Amino acid sequence: MSAIIGFIEIHLRIPEAHSLKEKRKVVKRVVERLKNKFNVSVSEIGDQDRWQSSIIGVVTVGSSKKIVDATLEKVIVFIEELYPGKLVNYYKEIL
Repeated sequence: MSAIIGFIEIHLRIPEAHSLKEKRKVVKRVVERLKNKFNVSVSEIGDQDRWQSSIIGVVTVGSSKKIVDATLEKVIVFIEELYPGKLVNYYKEIL
């Protein structure tokens, strides 16, 4: 049996942030909600020094490609519904 690994790189726009402190508050909330709801690993992986943008990495592991892909798609839908207009784009890969 082999494990299937899924990864998403999510690019967020945070227009209401006027400082790194405000941005971190939003990013922290996104990260914690994703971890709690989907049991995935999440971290800010880029744009740490930019006030109004963030790149977040989400990783999950499962026993089938179908399950991993479904989880990643749910993460995208969740972010789009929770923060409308903030998801700029994303890149998904399943290994």
